[in-house]
Amino acid sequence: MSTHNLEDMGCGTSSVKDTRSEQVLKAAVVIQNWYRGYSTRLKARQRYALTIFQSIEYADEQGQLQLSNFFSFMLENYAHIHEKDPEIVARLFGSTLQDYKDRQDYVAFVDVPNSYNGPRLQFPLTFTDIDLLVDAFKQQQILHARYVLEVLFETKKVLKQMPNFTHVKTSPSKEITICGDLHGKLDDLLLIFYKNGLPSGSNSYIFNGDFVDRGRNSIEILMILFVSFLVYPNDLHLNRGNHEDFMMNLRYGFTKEILCKYKIHGKQILQILEDVYTWLPIGTIIDNEILVIHGGISESTDLNLLHRVERHKMKSVLMPPTPLDGDPDTNVKKKKFNTTILPREVKTSASHSEQLTKHEWEQVIDILWSDPRGKRGCYPNTSRGGGCYFGPDITSKVLNRYQLKMLIRSHECKPEGYEICHDGKVITIFSASNYYEEGSNRGAYIKLSSGMAPRFFQYQVTRTTCLRPLYQRVNAIESSAIRILRERIIARKTDLIHAFQLQDRSKSGKLSMSQWAFSMENTLGLNLPWRSLSSRLVTTDTNGDVNYMSSFQDIHIQKPVKEAQSTLIETLYRYRSDLQIIFNVIDSDHSGLISVEEFRSMWKLFNSHYNIQIDDFQIDELAERMDLNKDGSIDFNEFLKAFHVVHKLDKLNKSGSSLA
Repeated sequence: MSTHNLEDMGCGTSSVKDTRSEQVLKAAVVIQNWYRGYSTRLKARQRYALTIFQSIEYADEQGQLQLSNFFSFMLENYAHIHEKDPEIVARLFGSTLQDYKDRQDYVAFVDVPNSYNGPRLQFPLTFTDIDLLVDAFKQQQILHARYVLEVLFETKKVLKQMPNFTHVKTSPSKEITICGDLHGKLDDLLLIFYKNGLPSGSNSYIFNGDFVDRGRNSIEILMILFVSFLVYPNDLHLNRGNHEDFMMNLRYGFTKEILCKYKIHGKQILQILEDVYTWLPIGTIIDNEILVIHGGISESTDLNLLHRVERHKMKSVLMPPTPLDGDPDTNVKKKKFNTTILPREVKTSASHSEQLTKHEWEQVIDILWSDPRGKRGCYPNTSRGGGCYFGPDITSKVLNRYQLKMLIRSHECKPEGYEICHDGKVITIFSASNYYEEGSNRGAYIKLSSGMAPRFFQYQVTRTTCLRPLYQRVNAIESSAIRILRERIIARKTDLIHAFQLQDRSKSGKLSMSQWAFSMENTLGLNLPWRSLSSRLVTTDTNGDVNYMSSFQDIHIQKPVKEAQSTLIETLYRYRSDLQIIFNVIDSDHSGLISVEEFRSMWKLFNSHYNIQIDDFQIDELAERMDLNKDGSIDFNEFLKAFHVVHKLDKLNKSGSSLA
């Protein structure tokens, strides 16, 4: 046989084919390695973005908790509050508002007009009403205020009969579903019900707190949950979260949502909600083995005490028990300010029987606010400013003490919707997908039954039929995170410049990367990877040194009062949420107005407590300018809204759209 014939049979080309196969394989490996590296870099960027979101979220919560100290300080030093408006004292530190007189005082005078075309509830409620509400809310209908009030009163009546911890039983044939934070994200709740079924006698649920705030549909979620609870009180269980708290709602959006959707009856709804929150159970125990609470535990968690505590006395985490006249621990340092702010003893209408003890209050704070960590021991939760961090040893110790096997909690956003830690003894479940930004995280829920391992179900609500590519999602998440971080930076511009200049001894306008990162962390305290983030925040020279003034490029705070000094503007912007809450508390008639004198007095008190270096004459001048029609009153909500950050990109977009 000739060589030519052998080649025709393919024998001569085998080596060529082998070479080609090898090249294809090498190319595939190169592409695979590139893609893995690309995917890893994207995931790292996503992780950094989530770290920014979480750090700023926890820093805000820390500021919110610090307000509790301010309110105590305010009562000790603000003369007006005792003489002019004792109701504020009762609201902050007294008993819950008197039992709202009678239900009829609220409901009887709220008529449902014939023109109303939303859902109409029939009392006593049935499964049909749950279905009705779900369908109506899918169509973005608003439930009439009369029905909202009726549901709240009915819910409170049933909750008052319940223990602090609900004990539930499962069996191999009867599972229970546990959902974590929903935070006003109605689409997530509807998706859970679509995948898992509506609550019923054979489909039990536990919703583990934080139903409200942040999202746009908190009242809709509350109404679905409360109506389901009223129809199936033995099969739908509600635990209180740290956001079921009227003071938290003032900062995080639910109060605003109610007043916007219910312009006439919103204030009554908020008043009753304030009371309903206090009657929510603080935990659930499944099969005497699994503890379900919103936050976590501490080394001193006493479940026996928590079973006995009068939970309705816990109005707000911002309202710790206050020493009354004659209390042995009423030993507060007094300060003098001016003629309108005087040292006074705290006098409230509350008695010891209307308050939790300090120890009881701390026990409840721990289970609502604490977070697990890998490090052993129990130490202060410095990120949030409340509760503690608890390690695996604390988990084992507390679970063993009460013959429990597992702790299920929520309270923390997790990229995959859930997380298992402490050798499988602690599970975090978070049910609000896209919590920070679309694509930022998945939501999840757990299904449990006696003798079976927990089963996890994940999901992600999307606006389109399929998720955008990973790189687009990461770009959107990262851009949003950098945007809010820049706003945090510009709010501390004066402090940061001072910190930079202390390091810049040669006055070159430049710092090494480590000096810049140190100054950022030391001033902002966000515990962020500043070196990794630097490429998105500042410009550097060829030597890698940072042009530190570029930290503030393309962004500034809008000045509603042009003559005001930058330090004052930054301070008002930085503390605008705190000030809004304080002024809303003082504004007991919900008029949106406070007197110029009240503004001056409160600001000087705030100034002193937070050690802010702003001259009194600046505040006096500002107060005069805020009184636009010179009637002695200030519309503080509108004024504080005027302090906002302007991004260069926003201005370009606006000018582009106006040209179009």
